[in-house]
Amino acid sequence: MNVSIELKNGFLISLGIGILFLLMEVLGLSDLYYLRFLNIFIMIYGLDKTIKQNLAKGKNGYIDNLISSAITGVIGVFLAVAGLILYINFKGGSEYLSHLSDAFMFVGEPSMAEYGFGLFVEGIASVVILAFIYMQYLKMKNDVFKHKI
Repeated sequence: MNVSIELKNGFLISLGIGILFLLMEVLGLSDLYYLRFLNIFIMIYGLDKTIKQNLAKGKNGYIDNLISSAITGVIGVFLAVAGLILYINFKGGSEYLSHLSDAFMFVGEPSMAEYGFGLFVEGIASVVILAFIYMQYLKMKNDVFKHKI
């Protein structure tokens, strides 16, 4: 595994998610929770880019690519959550967080740490599921992965 591939594509994922959420806020669409599902396509783009780069380098093992794509997603989620926390602090901290947590369907008034941790855990779970499903899709569609484990 080449860490620079995962780091670069993880950064692209976090940048894409950040742009999506900023665009939603600028356009006044941040309260439409279903638009947040668009970040799935950003995540798939980053995972796919990592897998394609690995395949181009001759790394065609299923497990190697699954781990590499999962690492890419984890880096993307971590950077996106860190960026969101910085943005929340910039926008007013706790006051902005209470408005944002209502839109994200959190119960009560979470602290900044609880909010960040909740989003991080949710993001990691999504990455694991998405990486596995996408790898299965690629395996069934193209059978590009050699059968070495």
